[in-house]
Amino acid sequence: MDLDALIATMPFSVANGVRLTGARVEEVTGEMDWAPDRCTVGGALHGGALMTLADSLGAILAYLNLPEGAVGTSTIDSGTNLFRAVREGTVTATSTVLHGGRSTVVVQTDVRDAQGRRVALTVQTQAVLR
Repeated sequence: MDLDALIATMPFSVANGVRLTGARVEEVTGEMDWAPDRCTVGGALHGGALMTLADSLGAILAYLNLPEGAVGTSTIDSGTNLFRAVREGTVTATSTVLHGGRSTVVVQTDVRDAQGRRVALTVQTQAVLR
């Protein structure tokens, strides 16, 4: 699978530094570097940047798990818990399917810092578009 072509379908994600490192039906992985233009006061990576990473990977995973006859997905619900600040390095994320149904796909994305500590956990529901 061409990871660059897959993420290129999401220009907002690319503009925000999201990179795919793997994409399979079972899981999607990716990463984002800390950068000053993605931060809040105090140099912490903005929660919105972390949520962009999680939403992007989750959407790709939902797409890879579409049932027959579906043409796409759209996020209809997303909840993120933020656990710690990131002030340097690269965050990595792994998305896995919690539920794959005919009308919705629910995914969980675990975001971790360079030391492997959990930074955020996102659960999102994607509507199946027909």
